[in-house]
Amino acid sequence: MSVPNPRSGNQPARRGRWERFKVTRPFSPQDLAGLWGSILGVVALALLLGWALDMKGGVVIVAAIPFISSWFDSRRILFQFDAAGVRVDDVLLPWNDVTQFVVATPEGSEHALIGVRLRQGATAPAGTRVRPTHPAMPAPLHVPVQRHKFDLDKMLSKARKYAPSHVQVVVAEPTGERVAS
Repeated sequence: MSVPNPRSGNQPARRGRWERFKVTRPFSPQDLAGLWGSILGVVALALLLGWALDMKGGVVIVAAIPFISSWFDSRRILFQFDAAGVRVDDVLLPWNDVTQFVVATPEGSEHALIGVRLRQGATAPAGTRVRPTHPAMPAPLHVPVQRHKFDLDKMLSKARKYAPSHVQVVVAEPTGERVAS
């Protein structure tokens, strides 16, 4: 059940960070090495502080865990939308710049493509790395994701729950585009 938001008329209120749609890239050895390296570094720092300052090392470990977890999670995100906006790979976009999510599932490919269309006059942030165009994807800003990690129904339900009403989810097929329902 959505709660009316008094500031925006009858729009449902956006919920917290856990209310999001996210697709991640597979684990990479480099990311796992970074994760374990940072965990070992924090434990070593905790031991050093505990010895040098007669401080409880557990405090350092407990304080650092959310930062390590957040860093690791952000390195793996390919596509995400939440109350703050939309993230396509490393590009963060505000909701008012996004008009459509475009989904393409090319035949014979192990990847699905998820992209965004921007409102007229909006541009991607400076320094944005734009992927080469793909014949199945009409949106200029897109990412390939593993098919087994992508769920269109889940994306639709999350978009209906808290994405602004002007944002559509469009499926691009060889015969044309259709609004997902």
